[in-house]
Amino acid sequence: MLYSLFRPALFRIDAEKAHGLALSALKVAPPRRVPSPSPLLASEVAGIRFPSPVGMAAGFDKDGEVPDALLRLGFGFAEVGSITPLPQAGNPRPRLFRLVEDRAVINRMGFNNGGAQAAVERLEARLGKPGVVGINIGANKDSADRVADYAVMARLMAPLAGYLAINISSPNTPGLRALQDESALTGLLDAVLAARDEACAPGRRPPVFLKVAPDLEPADIDAIARIAIERRLGALIVSNTTISRPALASAHRSETGGLSGAPLRDLAQQRLRDFRKATGGAVPLVGVGGIATAEDAFARIRAGASLVQLYSAMVYEGPSIARTINSGLAKLLKREGFASIADAVGSE
Repeated sequence: MLYSLFRPALFRIDAEKAHGLALSALKVAPPRRVPSPSPLLASEVAGIRFPSPVGMAAGFDKDGEVPDALLRLGFGFAEVGSITPLPQAGNPRPRLFRLVEDRAVINRMGFNNGGAQAAVERLEARLGKPGVVGINIGANKDSADRVADYAVMARLMAPLAGYLAINISSPNTPGLRALQDESALTGLLDAVLAARDEACAPGRRPPVFLKVAPDLEPADIDAIARIAIERRLGALIVSNTTISRPALASAHRSETGGLSGAPLRDLAQQRLRDFRKATGGAVPLVGVGGIATAEDAFARIRAGASLVQLYSAMVYEGPSIARTINSGLAKLLKREGFASIADAVGSE
């Protein structure tokens, strides 16, 4: 309710500047107890206990500056990044656009971040603290060997991560999505898994999640599913932003970049169903894209998602969104007669 009063003023500020203000506010927010969601929402995925299935997607906290503040907002887990080996400025501004009429966002940020070393120092400082923090890793735009970049990042971040997320599906780094091709993906995953195993002792190796695009052909989906099963990935994150453009009302509709928010919901839901069918339920799925309500999250869970993530919806709903969805999910589980989130996964 309070956020709705401030939102008009906030929306008069450039979107990227407003995002910076949000990060600054979280940095100085007084510490408070991490909320305890309903026990119905707890589950184990890829060997990790999640107190709630509702997570913050990568992109909000690119440099790992406020993961614990996000957990205190009620998120069951927070994914930081994407982080690259070397700092990079990203694409020219403006590069982040609110599509208010569509409750959507278009971004062409381009993996802007402060680089691995600065992030390592921050994430080392929080070692031993409770809460699941995933680390999303990427490659530098001008890298001569992107697979080597991912291996370097896996080696650095694996000891610090609840899970590692491999981002090869951003549309804003030229050529990156080509790593989703079968032969390229196999080589990439082998390099990342080997680097993780070198960095961590057995029993302390974080699972590897793979984040895929929604703009995939059926053959691509089948190949990725098969490789995920063969390589025993912890989960598939379905999906990243889309380069497609459904009917949009905003004046920013023609901006290039990845589209997220409400217009992505149906495509992301269908892609989740596709991966559920292709994997036969053998690999956990994380549903992302267009999730703004408890009903949206529950639909994704019933379609096969063990976890869900959001980011764009918080732009429109405010910082209480995770608590609101958690509360709504618990009510939906009780209403539909499910004893836990796990029981509802894939039940549609």
